[in-house]
Amino acid sequence: MRSDEVRKKFLEYFENNGHRIVQSDLLVPRNDPTLLFTGAGMNQFKEQFMGKNISYSRVVSSQKCLRTGDIENVGKTPRHHTFFEMLGNFSFGDYFKTEAITWGWNFLTKELAIPEDRLWVSVYEEDVESYNIWINEIGRPKEKIVKLGAKDNFWPSDAPSKGPNGPCGPCSEIFYDWGEAVGCSDPGCNPACECGRFVEVWNLVFTEFERKPDKELIPLPNKNIDTGMGLERIVSVIQNVHTNFETDLFIPIIAELQKIIGKAFDAIEKSDIYLIVDHIRAVTFSIGDGVSPSNESRGYVIRKLIRRAYLRNPEKKPFLYKLVPKVTSILKEVYPDTAEKSEHISAIVEEEENKFNNTLNATMPILEGMLVGNPKNLSGENIFKLVDTYGLPVDVIEETADERKIELDKLGFEKLMNERKEQSRRSSDITNDFIFQPDLFDGALKPEFSDSLPLETSIEFILKKDQSSEEVLEGEDAEIILSPQSSCFYAELGGQTGDTGSISKGKSLMKVLNTYEIDGRKVLYVRGVKGEFKKKDIVVLSLDDEKKKDTAKNHTATHLLQAALREVLGDHVKQSGSAVDENRLRFDFTHMKKLSEMEIFKIEDLVNLWIGEDVVVCKEEKTLKEAKDEGALSFFGEKYGDTVRVVTVGGRSKELCGGTHVDRTSDINIFKITSETSIASGIRRIEAVTGENAQKWVRTKIEEYLKEINSLTENIDKVLNDDIISLAVDVLAGKVAIDKNLIKKYNQEMKPKFLGAVENLKIEAKKKDRSRSQDKFNNITIILEEKLKDLEKINGVNFFSAILEDVDMGLLRNVARFVEKKIPSGVVLLAGSEGEKASLICIVTGENLEGRLSAKDIVSKAAGKIGGKGGGKDNFAQAGGSDIAGLTEAVNSAREIIEGKE
Repeated sequence: MRSDEVRKKFLEYFENNGHRIVQSDLLVPRNDPTLLFTGAGMNQFKEQFMGKNISYSRVVSSQKCLRTGDIENVGKTPRHHTFFEMLGNFSFGDYFKTEAITWGWNFLTKELAIPEDRLWVSVYEEDVESYNIWINEIGRPKEKIVKLGAKDNFWPSDAPSKGPNGPCGPCSEIFYDWGEAVGCSDPGCNPACECGRFVEVWNLVFTEFERKPDKELIPLPNKNIDTGMGLERIVSVIQNVHTNFETDLFIPIIAELQKIIGKAFDAIEKSDIYLIVDHIRAVTFSIGDGVSPSNESRGYVIRKLIRRAYLRNPEKKPFLYKLVPKVTSILKEVYPDTAEKSEHISAIVEEEENKFNNTLNATMPILEGMLVGNPKNLSGENIFKLVDTYGLPVDVIEETADERKIELDKLGFEKLMNERKEQSRRSSDITNDFIFQPDLFDGALKPEFSDSLPLETSIEFILKKDQSSEEVLEGEDAEIILSPQSSCFYAELGGQTGDTGSISKGKSLMKVLNTYEIDGRKVLYVRGVKGEFKKKDIVVLSLDDEKKKDTAKNHTATHLLQAALREVLGDHVKQSGSAVDENRLRFDFTHMKKLSEMEIFKIEDLVNLWIGEDVVVCKEEKTLKEAKDEGALSFFGEKYGDTVRVVTVGGRSKELCGGTHVDRTSDINIFKITSETSIASGIRRIEAVTGENAQKWVRTKIEEYLKEINSLTENIDKVLNDDIISLAVDVLAGKVAIDKNLIKKYNQEMKPKFLGAVENLKIEAKKKDRSRSQDKFNNITIILEEKLKDLEKINGVNFFSAILEDVDMGLLRNVARFVEKKIPSGVVLLAGSEGEKASLICIVTGENLEGRLSAKDIVSKAAGKIGGKGGGKDNFAQAGGSDIAGLTEAVNSAREIIEGKE
């Protein structure tokens, strides 16, 4: 049976038993700061496990997961992975132990036809109920049931004694027995043994308690079921192979790897082959879900996975990117979105491999640099930096150390590496999955909604500094809930900022700074401005209409921007992040190259063209299937239910979106891109403004250009066409309304001409500066030529000095070199002033003066006379200071040094 059949059978089996099939969540947990990655099937159901937002009490899923807690074991054992799929069925206060155990057993033995005598189970030693179900309901013999302690059969592990506080419960695990020929061969071997004979395939968690701070376990009013069965593990059992890497989930990738690297394949250890195919799966799906390689957070994990896999290829050249299409094709049916991004993912992986290849070439010199000055020892901190930051393998460092008899601080390195592993484990390991954030609004009512504004309402709940409160005073920040709530206030979601406004009571006033939703309640983040507010006060809620309108303009413009990007750059463009408020919009999208100015102009012109078409912006409620069948695009990171809101702008754009939008495109007025940058590998960012903000931005830019030109020349009319100057002046005077045509003129005529004029003026100014400097140099050298005819001699040493006015250090240096050529042996000391700055340059030339006189010593003493410091070498030194009155004394100090030398 193929892996896709196993997955399908699982989902359909539980669907037939009253479960709703829920699609896999992203690998990036939504609204969950406690996790770097989705590490278990239950992650997306945390709210439901806490009794919130339960629309279905039974669900089933096949969830993409990523964990790095056991990364060192990947490839070395048959069943450790970074990326895997977790099959799971869940109950939120519905069925419990009997159904979970019965369905689990029946699925394995009847649907998958696994022989009963091959299956063992374990139960928590104090869970009599589960033990009896296995014996009395399922009919398992006692000798096939193992009772284990809280470390093995309680979730989270050891929760009764060690915590964390919160929902927890015993679990029952189902094991597959590979037979006596596998493992330790001990006649008494059972699932408690770690010899490899028994493989855990399914964990059934019975969440029935809440652990309190005093370690007491209180029964939950609603008991939940959370199960997890690794697809890779159960497939290895079904396909009768002892390692997950020999299943149809991995074999095609391994075959592709062999084809790509050819003869080098035979030189790779099997464990390294397994590591490569595991890591490329994790990398592919992570990038597909919006995580680009970087040096921070999730991106750091992906970068590490790429580098670990890259180093397993003996040829040390990019190859992983070629595996991406095979990875996506294997799971194309269940994850079509990732398959669509295959080319883009490959490009990001290839770019990252090339970067790492370049880094590796530069790493050995870094190691060499670390050994300079301390060639006999390499600290644990430096070893860790080489391994963790630069990806240099430990064995390469050890080989270099052996060759040069260098001692390595392995204990220090291992300490730092263990800290990194623990940090990674805490961030991605499943032991954190049951740690729920406390509900600070627990007990607050869920009010009715009202469509009217201004709204007379009552303050029902106040939270200050995470503590329930009775009042909000002037200058204080708080979170409040009103009853009734305003349906007109938009709660922050999908990158759009929440609505703002004000709350008044007589002469008392609070500002609403943001609006967000928590468990079906609209929470207003407020700041007391005047007077005081108490619970149960009757207040009036008002909305900031202008902010809401401007935010809507930017949000609709974001949809048009994505449509224009796809038309100009291609359909590979996908939204990977956005932020919209009343001032500007920000849009992150997938694209490998920097946009050219022409591409930016085209995108901008398209959006403005569509704005000018005055198209109706249609908002409709549809089923998710209808919307997807119509080709509606979804915003990255959004979670959609069965019914969705579709925003359509003519034939230009169709997206799933719950945000606020204008009624017609003409309401946006104009659109202007203000910047285009890279934020990660394969991810670009555009920032833009609309309406009056766009007008202000263009007007400001024109003013900046004019100021820059005026600073360079007084004759701007000779540089620019009269009509451009006239238009710019009119714009700045407010005589011309900035519209889409002017934006176009700005892009195509004004900006290039302004920038071109400024650049030409800068070039011209530099030429004039060089010419003036050359003239000054010529005049100075003519004067010094005469002075050089009568060289001063001190103790038999030629000494030449001069104090020059209105010269900078660069010119002084050129003059010094000129004088040096005229004196075969001697000391040259030139002093210069420019404004309030004083400069000194000393040159000691001639073999007969080596060891006798040092330019560095002379300048060091002379610099003190001008209130400065100097430095250099024995033959050339310079100094700068702020006391030009001390230049004469500085020259005299040089004479004194020469007089004191024999």
